[in-house]
Amino acid sequence: MKARLNWDGGMAFSGETESGHSVLLDAGEENGGANKGPRPTEVLLNAAAVCTGMDIVMILEKMRLTIDGFHIEIDGTRAENHPRRFTEIAITYHIDGELPEDKVVRAIKLSRDTYCTVVNSLNASIHYGYVLNGDAPKTIS
Repeated sequence: MKARLNWDGGMAFSGETESGHSVLLDAGEENGGANKGPRPTEVLLNAAAVCTGMDIVMILEKMRLTIDGFHIEIDGTRAENHPRRFTEIAITYHIDGELPEDKVVRAIKLSRDTYCTVVNSLNASIHYGYVLNGDAPKTIS
């Protein structure tokens, strides 16, 4: 997989993904940017959430289960010193539907342990949890 991004002045870079989609990244004004696009760290967190979310949807669909609603919350903590990497990431999946809890947990674990390239490329401690049909949050070990 390859990408090429062009500098657009200031801190902004634009490019096209290998699949043909445009991307624009920038810094905030406090860091010399013009706030024309998301920060790379924001994109990284979103990529981690979406990567696992797509896996979970695909796995549950293969189990012939129907998801009525699904959203993901992700919270990243960064180191104080440079390179200010993410040291902790918490991902909570809010999933609604007539879904057996053991199947939901299995889908999350398969994504975490086997399928999600993005999450498995990060050097952070990642914690997983879920909320099924609005019940109390649970963690996955």
